[in-house]
Amino acid sequence: MLDIKLIRDKPELFEKAYSRMKRPELHTQFKELVEKDKQLRTLKGELDGLRAQKNVLSQEVNVLRKAGKSIDALLKKVKELPEEVKKKEEEYGCVENRVQELLKTLPNLIHEKVPYGASDKDNVEIKKWGKLPKFSFPVKNHVEILEALDAVDFDASARATGSGFYYLKGDFALLNQALIHFVIDYMNKKKYIYIEPPLMLKKEILFAGIDQKAFEQSIYSLEGEDTCMIGTSEFSLLGMHTEQVLTDLPKKYFSYTMCFRKEIGAHGINEKGLWRTHQFNKIEQFIFCSKEDSWKMYDELLKNTEGIFQALKLPYRVVELCTGDLAVWKARSADVEVWRPTTEAYGEVASLSNCTDYQARNLNIKYETKEGKEIVHTLNNTALATSRALVAIVEHYQQKDGSIAIPKVLQKYMGKKVIKKV
Repeated sequence: MLDIKLIRDKPELFEKAYSRMKRPELHTQFKELVEKDKQLRTLKGELDGLRAQKNVLSQEVNVLRKAGKSIDALLKKVKELPEEVKKKEEEYGCVENRVQELLKTLPNLIHEKVPYGASDKDNVEIKKWGKLPKFSFPVKNHVEILEALDAVDFDASARATGSGFYYLKGDFALLNQALIHFVIDYMNKKKYIYIEPPLMLKKEILFAGIDQKAFEQSIYSLEGEDTCMIGTSEFSLLGMHTEQVLTDLPKKYFSYTMCFRKEIGAHGINEKGLWRTHQFNKIEQFIFCSKEDSWKMYDELLKNTEGIFQALKLPYRVVELCTGDLAVWKARSADVEVWRPTTEAYGEVASLSNCTDYQARNLNIKYETKEGKEIVHTLNNTALATSRALVAIVEHYQQKDGSIAIPKVLQKYMGKKVIKKV
């Protein structure tokens, strides 16, 4: 949610940001917000005046009564006053609801480095790391390799649950666990605090982090309850400090959870494989910090994720999201994309975001400063989603005989160097 005080003090910041986004409707909505806010303050003054008038009239009635004078005219005003107050309160409530709606739906102030673009096709590559692999044999995709090794069973999961799920088997299932243990150890060494959050979340907490449209597209809601399954632990971590005043910032967390997503309309959800699924394992990073540390923490979160993929020796690139691909609650965002030999293209494996104070304002999460309390800044980044990392490992580390070499950094967790068919 936007800061109404900042809007009143520096409306030019928002006008400049929305101009860079080249979306005229945002200027229209912002102008409406400014006008409605002025109207709201006027209505509040009128309401306060009406409420004060009630006390004044009551005192005048008492004075006239004691003096033995007629009070009929004043009594008529006193009786009419509650209806006037009620009408004014209804008008105030209507305007206030619209102000709140606009504050929650207008985009966050974007960082100066966010490039203009109409869609994800206009995102900008800002970094590449690693050498692309060369093979002396025809490469196979991860489904072909894993089914030949009897390491997965997609047909059984389709029968048992439906498309978008999977059974992992034997050493390959253990490789999934090895990835989780490796990243947990990695983040522990970074001095982040490990959290195991709830897998279900109240919708009011979720709506502080995403908008209604995003919810309908991706989140599994529980029928008859005001809760839903998490699509990422980011929002569970965000909700952990609702209505609190934090000390000892920054607070650096990471969590491991199962995640659940509908992926409605997502391309390829019905294709067999691990790249896009309804259920997956994910380790998330999350930081609460002061506004002064916000962009330093952004760089740190990116560095953490890059370190993981460098340790796995998987070539990747970092892509800056443009204005047309930026969610409304984000001030800046970047994706880490790993190279896939089978598609000969990069695919997203991590998403970094700085939401500044947009999310935390909805949940009233603050910190103490010399000037008083301020809203904290919140940032998040994927440390690792194991299903996509597994795809990249299988496709990069496939060998001519159909086996899969285990990345060196994971061998101590596996107790072996290769996954072969038993």
